[in-house]
Amino acid sequence: MRIKARHHLREDAVRNILDYLKTNFGDTVEADFAGKKFEIAESDEDQQFVLINGEPLLFSVNETYFPTIRGALRMHSKNKRIVVDMGAVKFVAKGADIMSPGIVDVDTTIRKGDLVIICDEVHGKPLAIGRALVNADAMMGNRGKAVKSLHYVGDRIWKLEI
Repeated sequence: MRIKARHHLREDAVRNILDYLKTNFGDTVEADFAGKKFEIAESDEDQQFVLINGEPLLFSVNETYFPTIRGALRMHSKNKRIVVDMGAVKFVAKGADIMSPGIVDVDTTIRKGDLVIICDEVHGKPLAIGRALVNADAMMGNRGKAVKSLHYVGDRIWKLEI
């Protein structure tokens, strides 16, 4: 995947994105991304990204911007995170959906349909971005899929050429 077009975002558009991120991930987002150069970029596969200081740190999912794995690595928020055990890491890192038995911790505010950040339990590093298939209270201790994987380490978004 390659970037085919990019342009700077106006200050009001940047403010809207920061406000959305602040609402969903807390006040630390302001410090993580404020004062940086924001650009909107479109890939040759019609995927939109927000480049922050030239790095693809946000991507568009149904007209909403959410952190890429690189963006999640820069953010210091614990919101919208799901932690998986080390047995699940190798599968999640290859794009597998997240199964309930592999989940060891979950942000209790997550609702069905929310975009979430999947992290490993030892280092707390983001491994994938996904969409919750059930509410947080139904994720742990159950059977079946809990999160549909949308973006993972090593995929086309991770390897995006700028």
